[in-house]
Amino acid sequence: MRIMELLTDDPHPPGEAVGDPRPEAALAGPARVRVLFAAALGPLVTGYAAVATVLAVVALTAGRTAFSGTGVLLAAGPGWLAAHQVRLGLGGHPLGVLPLLPTLGVVALAARTASGAARRLGCRSFREARPVLVTITGAHAVSGLVVALCAQGSVTANPVAAFVVPGLLAAAASCAGITRSCGLPDLVAERLDPLALRGLRAGAMALAVLVACGAAVFTVATGLSWAAVADTYEPGFGTSFGLFLLSLLYLPNAVTAALSFVTGPGFSIGPLTAGMFGYHGGDVPAVPLLGGLPGHHAAWWPALLVLPAAAGALTGWSLRRVDAEPAQRIRAVAVAGAVVALGCVVLGTLAGGRLGDGPFDPVSVPVGVASVVAFCWIVIPGSFVAFFAGEHEPPAPPPEALEDNEAFQDADEVDAEEASEAVEELEAAEAARASEEDAEFEAEADAELGLADPELSRESSASGDPELSRESSAGPGGAVTGGTETCGDVEPGEGDR
Repeated sequence: MRIMELLTDDPHPPGEAVGDPRPEAALAGPARVRVLFAAALGPLVTGYAAVATVLAVVALTAGRTAFSGTGVLLAAGPGWLAAHQVRLGLGGHPLGVLPLLPTLGVVALAARTASGAARRLGCRSFREARPVLVTITGAHAVSGLVVALCAQGSVTANPVAAFVVPGLLAAAASCAGITRSCGLPDLVAERLDPLALRGLRAGAMALAVLVACGAAVFTVATGLSWAAVADTYEPGFGTSFGLFLLSLLYLPNAVTAALSFVTGPGFSIGPLTAGMFGYHGGDVPAVPLLGGLPGHHAAWWPALLVLPAAAGALTGWSLRRVDAEPAQRIRAVAVAGAVVALGCVVLGTLAGGRLGDGPFDPVSVPVGVASVVAFCWIVIPGSFVAFFAGEHEPPAPPPEALEDNEAFQDADEVDAEEASEAVEELEAAEAARASEEDAEFEAEADAELGLADPELSRESSASGDPELSRESSAGPGGAVTGGTETCGDVEPGEGDR
């Protein structure tokens, strides 16, 4: 109880703002040691107690089984290792398909413990919270090593794996908790490329959508095959409860397999291989979790590919406004696709493994193919939507047009709106210049045809040019007589002859 009080007490006194961490000097010496000690033992004791409770309930409800408290406590050690994804050996047979639900609980517990310890110590940066990270990571690694060395009987574990794997899980969970409590996401957001940050968030959302699609397909398949699921339960309450608990612990594993099936590659359980475009039958364990597996291939299965395509389109739609340039939006979509591919690698690796040496070995998800396919499902539809649904910049004006404009002679970067205005001004100036040239041409033509202004004619007569006077002299009646020799359709009069 004292450990939980240290982890859950409110570190802020009355009247202090919640967002303001207490100074480090407020917890010094023995107080800091107590906080770190509680952070080290809290997740270990809680996780071990949870595993022991589950085993005790199974032993009490199982029929024809003698309950032994000592046996439950001894079996809780290997169970704790299994919750931390440490591969076990059962009577010389490997057990690598471990339940993911306890692993998620272990990660959440370590993250919350690290976050509470960092707040109590008043850590404002990751460097100040480093003792919390080292303490929790070291405690999990040492505990795993001790359990593996003390394991006796038919259940064994590799000491190296028991030291490394729990330490890595605790380190990852502690980093997540410390990052959240110390306000590091804001600091990372300031230093990280905004497009990459938006891509990371969109990738996390896309991964969650794909997992939801896998869960939906698994739920529908189980509901449609409920008769087969019910046949796997036995009449006794204890056995049925054990099968139900086993299915519940392995539920995230089944959802991950359904995710791989929805995206295309599928999964395999021993000889059985179920994929979107292929199926090879085989025997499966008689557990309710696998009661919804199909017995043959169906021609409508490829219609389920609309689900990952919709997830990719949703990702592109969420990134359609991150930048005005289409290439930058596509780059953000690529970052999101990389996040989804990495998530598929992690989930696929943890969901499968060896299942003894029997007919159901191994249980696997094609991690490499699944990650590549998931990346394509996000990037291809997402890029298409982000490119066409987002904004598009107007075409840039030609370089020679900008060189003639004084507003852009000394500009390093050209704004699109100002460039378009400059082009309009240049076009208007060229139109005015063309109008002036047309007017001058028409005036010259009128002058050559003798249709010039009378004032200009009088000025020409006063100039005394004899040739111009003869050409512009008018005959009796005001008819123009000069210059008619060149016109073939005008006949000269008698007087002119």
